[in-house]
Amino acid sequence: MGTDILTRIEISKEYLNFSAGHFTIFSATERENLHGHNFRIRCNVTAPVGADGMAFDYVMLKRVLKALCDELDERLLLPERSPHLRIERGDGMVIAWFGAERLTFLERDVLLLPIRNVTIEELAELLLARLRARSELAGRDLRAVELGVSSGDGQWAFSSWRTP
Repeated sequence: MGTDILTRIEISKEYLNFSAGHFTIFSATERENLHGHNFRIRCNVTAPVGADGMAFDYVMLKRVLKALCDELDERLLLPERSPHLRIERGDGMVIAWFGAERLTFLERDVLLLPIRNVTIEELAELLLARLRARSELAGRDLRAVELGVSSGDGQWAFSSWRTP
């Protein structure tokens, strides 16, 4: 489709955010103290412009991005795939073992994520995969998607996907 006119739509809204607790794990013996961030996300999508002068309905994209944020909002995020963290569940509690440290949380407050570490790099990759899996995007002629996660002003990590 060499004659396609491509456009890049950037979605960066104030409401695309989530507040979450976490700690970064640096090694088998070193981690941050538990703390939180007001994370933000933004997304760029490249697609051809159609005969109607539009690439796609990006109101739908804003709704999907907001839903992804809402899933992580007001939770303690823990990485299920960390080689340095052992997670147990029972009696309404989640226990995260970091070496000899026993960190205990109410299960309702915790969200276990299929990542190695709760970093903006891992969150960007996870959220991009979740965005791409959403049925609302199925059948759309998207050529590239880039999703960024920020844990504070001037600090972003981006994950991207392009059609082969």
